[in-house]
Amino acid sequence: MSNLKWRLALIGVLVLASAWALFPRNVKVRQRRADGTFFDTTNYRVPLRKGLDLSGGMHLALEVDDTKGVVANKSEAIDRALKVVRTRIEGMGVSETVIQKAGNDRIIVEIPGIDDRERATNMVQDQAFLEFQITDKTNGFEKALPRLDGLAKQKGFGGATIASASPGAPSASTGLNGLLTTGKDSTKKATGAKADSAKSDSTKSDTAALATTGGPISKLIMAGSMPGQFAFERSQYDALKLFFESPDVQQALPPGKVVRFGNDSTVIAGKPYRFLYLLDERPIITGEYITDAKPNQSPLEGTVVEFTLNNEGGRRFQRETAKHVHDYMAIVLDKVVMGAPPIINSAIGTRGQIAMGQGRDLQAAQDLALVLKAGALPVPLRVADMRTIGPGLGRDSISKALVAGAIAIVLVVGIMLVYYRFSGLLAVGALALYVLYTLAALAGFDAVLTLPGLAGFILSIGIAVDANVLIFERIREELDRGKTVRTSIDEGFRHAMSAIVDSNVTTILTAMVLYQFGSGPVKGFAVTLIAGIVASMLTSIFVVKTFYLLWLNRSRGAQTLSI
Repeated sequence: MSNLKWRLALIGVLVLASAWALFPRNVKVRQRRADGTFFDTTNYRVPLRKGLDLSGGMHLALEVDDTKGVVANKSEAIDRALKVVRTRIEGMGVSETVIQKAGNDRIIVEIPGIDDRERATNMVQDQAFLEFQITDKTNGFEKALPRLDGLAKQKGFGGATIASASPGAPSASTGLNGLLTTGKDSTKKATGAKADSAKSDSTKSDTAALATTGGPISKLIMAGSMPGQFAFERSQYDALKLFFESPDVQQALPPGKVVRFGNDSTVIAGKPYRFLYLLDERPIITGEYITDAKPNQSPLEGTVVEFTLNNEGGRRFQRETAKHVHDYMAIVLDKVVMGAPPIINSAIGTRGQIAMGQGRDLQAAQDLALVLKAGALPVPLRVADMRTIGPGLGRDSISKALVAGAIAIVLVVGIMLVYYRFSGLLAVGALALYVLYTLAALAGFDAVLTLPGLAGFILSIGIAVDANVLIFERIREELDRGKTVRTSIDEGFRHAMSAIVDSNVTTILTAMVLYQFGSGPVKGFAVTLIAGIVASMLTSIFVVKTFYLLWLNRSRGAQTLSI
């Protein structure tokens, strides 16, 4: 009796756990507004996702971006980029994706059940090249201003294209010190209390230098609160970026220096401003040494990404930062300065963090952490084709497939009841638990239901019934030999066990090979088949045997068995 109690208790626990895994809940999803922007919301539904062929998704065709440099061997570059793109997409938690090479110069990406085009395209296109660069402390930008103003005049930079600072805005000689009006500004947090008085005096004298030339560029840019930092009105961003990307403007900069724009902003005299930085061109270290990255929330810095370097990178980072104590270090991702450059108070080892800047949520930090861990793309990619695709089978085909599956299950149940009578009824009860356990396992592993996956599910139902057939036929043989019902049941399970285990184990091994070397729908078929086989072995052997023991206990040693 004690043996029966723990059997029933285990079955009850599995039923409760499965019900909890499949219970409808609020699932966070991202939806599109009418204006094309996205917002996060929740849907109340069963936590089972549909694959591309059942629910549709998006299709991307990627190719090498020749505008950012000539690539000698595109086929080899695409092969290397394919591994990075696959790691990034799979890291998003999206299963059943199709990521494959098309021809010699394209990558095809098909993502099921996702309508956030912006996030998906950024994930596959971001170069994710990380650099740590020291901000300029030689007043190089101020010295180059006359040349920059001259080039701006030659290019017609001014007038209708870019106006001078609007009325009411602070003049260039005013600078940023004392004008930051938002307490949440990351630049003020990162530098205010850490910059010493000598640096503040230097900044004030640099600010005055910007006002002396009176040219188109110097009128728009103010010195910031740290060496190498400058502010400009946000409305001037596009024109200034185009200006500083010009080759002749880059040649006019001091040797060994580069201009990089920041992703952060501030408010000065009620107007939004952004930052640009003059940095040492040679980075003290790059992101190739990163081994791990994860998002986090900091009370002071807001959303951040914490990263870890390998031993070689840690030694190099420590050596280089020791040379630049009290300097400011810009963290540059794909040529954009992430947040305000922090001051280096002491040598830094294997750990650090990247401030995401204002208005960036945890999702953006998760995506950045993912692309950093996956590594930088070996070549820049661009989206050659992007479209939303509907269910591959169409609604009618999906409905017909579900009807066909339901008919198959009804036939299996009917045959078991007619041919094996009471014993068949026990098998049908176990089969119902099998369906519950399998779906719960798929939900627990966050698997995606596809048509091949449903095929594997139906196939495993047949395997579950096949195990019961072996057991029931063996029980019949033992009854024909004149053995008691209790002995026949025990012998039937014992003698059929080896055949059931051998057949199921070989099928699982085959499914594991499919999962290891397959992709997309093939993996979905393998996952569903493995989950179904494990559940079928549990129900056909353990659950049906428990049902028999419960019946024997209630019938007080029955002399006959309906089988």
